[in-house]
Amino acid sequence: MYDKTNTTPQKLPGLVTVDNILDSRFSRNSKIVRILNKYKNPVNKDMGEGLNTAFQKMEEFRLRPPVIKEEGNYVIVTIPHTPLASPEEQVIEFLEKNEKIRNREARAITGIRSENVMKRVFYALRNKGLIEPVMSKTGTRIVAWTKNRP
Repeated sequence: MYDKTNTTPQKLPGLVTVDNILDSRFSRNSKIVRILNKYKNPVNKDMGEGLNTAFQKMEEFRLRPPVIKEEGNYVIVTIPHTPLASPEEQVIEFLEKNEKIRNREARAITGIRSENVMKRVFYALRNKGLIEPVMSKTGTRIVAWTKNRP
């Protein structure tokens, strides 16, 4: 994996800071924004949406978010091509703080959309002896997973 860094030779504008950059709106060149918004299908529909889109795409691709720093008269944006924790690691982290995890919850925290793919993650963790199933009251199906009790 590699990181891509871009340095802009100017400070952040107005009241925009590294901490509020995704929520603040400030156009460096409002004339360009107004002209672009006159098009039938404008390239960008709102000021400042470029960074928000970058953060959303990084999340979709299961990569760590961009890092924004302001140093002196420069803004430095680093886009790390580093994956987030593996689904297995995320399940174990969740179970460190919670008693059990259901398939639906695991898919939400890992970004996995398929129930069957999530089941394979659970089975791999079970085979490693890290988790065990929580059975339904009738004992006929798995309803959740919990940390393996030594």
